[in-house]
Amino acid sequence: MTDLVATRRSLHGAAELLLAGPQHARSGTIRLIPCADGFATTTEPAASIVRGSLVHDGRTVPLDGRTIAEAAAAVGLTPCSLDDLYQDSTGIGLDERLVIDDEAAAEIAAAFALGHDALQAFHPGETPVLWPEHFDLGITVDEVNYGVSPGDGFLAVPYAYVGPWTPLEGAFWNAPFGAARPLSDLTDLPDLAAWFAEGADLTTKETNR
Repeated sequence: MTDLVATRRSLHGAAELLLAGPQHARSGTIRLIPCADGFATTTEPAASIVRGSLVHDGRTVPLDGRTIAEAAAAVGLTPCSLDDLYQDSTGIGLDERLVIDDEAAAEIAAAFALGHDALQAFHPGETPVLWPEHFDLGITVDEVNYGVSPGDGFLAVPYAYVGPWTPLEGAFWNAPFGAARPLSDLTDLPDLAAWFAEGADLTTKETNR
């Protein structure tokens, strides 16, 4: 668990400073997307973090044991903070050494990949976005958030969530923000998509009372 928490924090910081930050500076958006074995920018500069390594401009550098500044310099990126957009960042600075465990990084990438496919199966009309602020993948439909988190202060392991903007009551709603379910309970795409659909159905029933 310690490896997962430390790796998640490092990947979260790298997503902010090495992907979303430079992308916002050049292209005006912070939206990221999952990719094979990791996650990536949606526009310029084209960069990704794959299997715990930063990839940009034909160059690849492992993040484990390196600082944000060192990794950026190795591939020709300029790291950028998102502090002007939001305050709830990881707090990782340019000179903090990152900690990346390969198995933990693979678990996080798998969670995002499963979440992406399940969200598209559940609601094909929405494109899932990996948001750097909370480092979660999600969509919003009819004032309800659906998505997957690699873990956070609420639940340390990867989990799925349904978050209606208006709080609801009932056994399904087991989290302060709505409902949460560990991905260990929802191990394949049909199960996860069905759980999102269950949340949508319950939300509709509750709000139409």
